[in-house]
Amino acid sequence: GFVRDMVTASYLGTSIYADAFFVAFRIPNLLRRLFGEGSLTAAFIPVFSSYLAADKRTEARDIAQTAMTLTAICLTIVTICGILFSPFIISVIAPGFSATPEKYELAVFLNRIMFPYILLISLVALAMGILNADNHFLTPALAPVLLNLCMIAAALGLTPFLDNAALALAIGVLCGGLAQLLLQLPVLKRHGFPWRPRFNFRHPAIKRVLILMGPSLLGLAITQITIFCNTLLASYLVDGSISYLYFADRLIQFPLGIFAVAIGTATLPALSRAAAKNEWHEFSETFSLALRLLIFITLPAMAGLILLSKPIVFLLFERGHFGSHSTVMVAQTIIAYATGLWAYAGLRVIVPAFYSLQDTKTPVKVGAFTLLINLVCAFTLMHFFQHLGLALATAIASAVNCLLLLALLKRRLGDTIKLTGLYRAFSQTILATAIMIAVVLGLDLIPLITPDYNSHLYDCLRLIIKIAAAMGVYFICAKIMHSPELQELQQLVSRRRRKSQS
Repeated sequence: GFVRDMVTASYLGTSIYADAFFVAFRIPNLLRRLFGEGSLTAAFIPVFSSYLAADKRTEARDIAQTAMTLTAICLTIVTICGILFSPFIISVIAPGFSATPEKYELAVFLNRIMFPYILLISLVALAMGILNADNHFLTPALAPVLLNLCMIAAALGLTPFLDNAALALAIGVLCGGLAQLLLQLPVLKRHGFPWRPRFNFRHPAIKRVLILMGPSLLGLAITQITIFCNTLLASYLVDGSISYLYFADRLIQFPLGIFAVAIGTATLPALSRAAAKNEWHEFSETFSLALRLLIFITLPAMAGLILLSKPIVFLLFERGHFGSHSTVMVAQTIIAYATGLWAYAGLRVIVPAFYSLQDTKTPVKVGAFTLLINLVCAFTLMHFFQHLGLALATAIASAVNCLLLLALLKRRLGDTIKLTGLYRAFSQTILATAIMIAVVLGLDLIPLITPDYNSHLYDCLRLIIKIAAAMGVYFICAKIMHSPELQELQQLVSRRRRKSQS
């Protein structure tokens, strides 16, 4: 993913072409999160898991095939409408583009090319949910790699033959969606869930999924409205603002994508099975472990991103059309986003916990409240801090959302959810992170080599040493404090290695 972003930054920089591409790509992504990996998957997995838990695999297969057929029909219609009404869509989501006709027209054209991605990736998301529920995680985890490879190949191979790199990247997105779907289908068949058209839309499980999707769709719509509003507001700011937010968000997504999403993805089926069997002790243990692991990982990651934002952006992106000014702007945006990293990660586990209980209404209500907080903060802060205000507003609203949902889940389940371990994990992590920060700051006082150095190599060397020292000090502190999370992480890595070797 980082190689893809490095290639994108090199070819597009933070120009109007970059802004147009990111807006056009964001639209099918917003819809994907609504209809694909968002509401549909979140509603489908608990229902589907209940049939697997009851050892009804034949009926589970029929449900999976019907769900994929219904998804294909609905999103084909959505895709056709999206292509036809692209000018209107761009005018709504990025009204500020109208002041630059070239940027507006390019965004419309790119949106039309990439809109079929929503159909492909939504089917991919549903297939991934089916495989995850059946305890197969490798193939779903590999799917995003294909999107990255296709985008990189398109940028490198097609740009010389096209008007601009944005068009090449758009073609790469479409090819990536198709490649991801083709990867999942054979594995689905091997697990006993071949994709065949099935039109049993009146099956009770399908009705249950649709009922659960309603509030879930509304809740996710609230989240996507937040992103939509940030894009809308950023379109009125100086050229490059949307790109600053995009590249900063991509770096924030790194720890989330590696750890938070992986933990959340694995947790939802486990919580769903425990809830279906009324095994509340197992539910509590799974939920507590997921939160403690996220605390153990995200707090030092948050500190590291804040301390090292500028050298990270410089080394990853500053080449080609991505200049030093872009580096400073993106680094500042990372700091603003990173203040809410713990909340973004926590929501990846807390929201699925409600979904596993087949309660999609509570996240909707809390999400609606925090949407208002986000809008007020964004509109206020952007006047003082430009695009940084939008990033800060996102962090503030996410923090409120996370804490409110955790409090409501605790109140609902009472003594089922034990928070004692969280307090201990938080205290130990804060102490280890503080020591890590002191070491990183201390390294700035030590010259590594003589002044007669290659600047890029010197900066790269300093960053590598700082990251290695930070990780080493942090894990040593965790080891000294006998952190259970470190032991759990080591056991998790060992299990993954044994599975990969077998």
